[in-house]
Amino acid sequence: MNRLLLAFALLLPASAFAGPVQPLTAAEVPALLQPPAHGERIIALWSLDCAYCEPNLAALAALQRAHPRDIELITLATDSVEQRDAIEARLRGMKMAAYPARAYAEASPERISFLLDPHWGGETPRVLVIRADGSRLGISGALTAAQLQRIR
Repeated sequence: MNRLLLAFALLLPASAFAGPVQPLTAAEVPALLQPPAHGERIIALWSLDCAYCEPNLAALAALQRAHPRDIELITLATDSVEQRDAIEARLRGMKMAAYPARAYAEASPERISFLLDPHWGGETPRVLVIRADGSRLGISGALTAAQLQRIR
């Protein structure tokens, strides 16, 4: 019985255990960017004032649900973690509260943006895809069907 429960727990997506918005510091960025053991880690960068972020997050969540064992989805608000209540409320409103959520926690947010992707200008929405083989893909703006195909 214990083995069965353990096997079931291991099959659940990591998003099922998501909690409140966690701060992201510059020191934590390298660990976030490490390739996953298999599949892809998708880091969905968004902000509270972003018009295209909600449809992007919905599309990425649908992609993750279609491939729960292969895709890890993390939302990352480029807003300050000091706005945690507003970020969490928005994620709940978008039905994204089940996914691991982070928010910038540095006096200089540009530093975190640069560490995440030195080729990124800071615009949102932004998607970073980190594959198990170490390759990466960055996409800015509203996602198209063709771009979603490239992610998976």
